[in-house]
Amino acid sequence: MTDSFSRRSDPIGPQSVPPDGGRSATQPRWRRDFPIDWAEDDYVSRRELLKFVVLTSGAFAAGQLWILARSLWRRSAPRPGPLAVATVDELPVGGAKTFAYPSEGTTRLLVRTGARTFVAYDQRCTHLQCPVVPAVERGKLHCPCHNGWFDLQTGEPTGGPPQRRLPRVDLEIRGEQVYAVGLEKGAT
Repeated sequence: MTDSFSRRSDPIGPQSVPPDGGRSATQPRWRRDFPIDWAEDDYVSRRELLKFVVLTSGAFAAGQLWILARSLWRRSAPRPGPLAVATVDELPVGGAKTFAYPSEGTTRLLVRTGARTFVAYDQRCTHLQCPVVPAVERGKLHCPCHNGWFDLQTGEPTGGPPQRRLPRVDLEIRGEQVYAVGLEKGAT
C-alpha cells in the first residue's frame, strides 16, 4: 500500500509524492513554486545567508545614522525669528487663520479662543498629515480624513487614530499684534 508520504527515487534525490499522487509536471503552478519536497527546495548556503544579514543590517544602520544626522542638523539650525501673524481684532473669538511659519510650505493654524487668547498648531494631523479644522464650540480640532480629534488648548489627541499631539507654535501678544515667536521643542 502506497500513501502520499512514501518516497520514490528520482535523479534529483528522494522526493515525496504530491498529495494527489500525480506527476510533478502535471501539478499546479503554486505547488511547483512552493514545493513540499526538500529535494526541490532552494538551497541557501551559509555564506549567502550571512551576506544577506550583513547587507540588511548595514542598510538599517545607515538609516539610523541618517536620522541621527538630520536630528542634529535640525537642533543646530537657527531658531526662527518672530513673525507677525495677525492683529488681535482681525479674528473674532472662535475664528481661525492659516499662516506659514517658519518658512513657506509649513502651514500653521491660529485660533482665537478668548478676548486676548490665541493658540497655534501645525495644521497637519499627526496621523496621516491631513489638514485639521477648528471646532471651537466643542473645544477641539478635527481631522476629517479619519475622524481624528485634538484638544484645542493642549493639542493632545482625544479621539480617532492620531496617537501624537499636534506640534504647537509659541505665540506672544505685543500691543495689538499676535506674533509667532518659536516652535515647541520637537516641532518641525
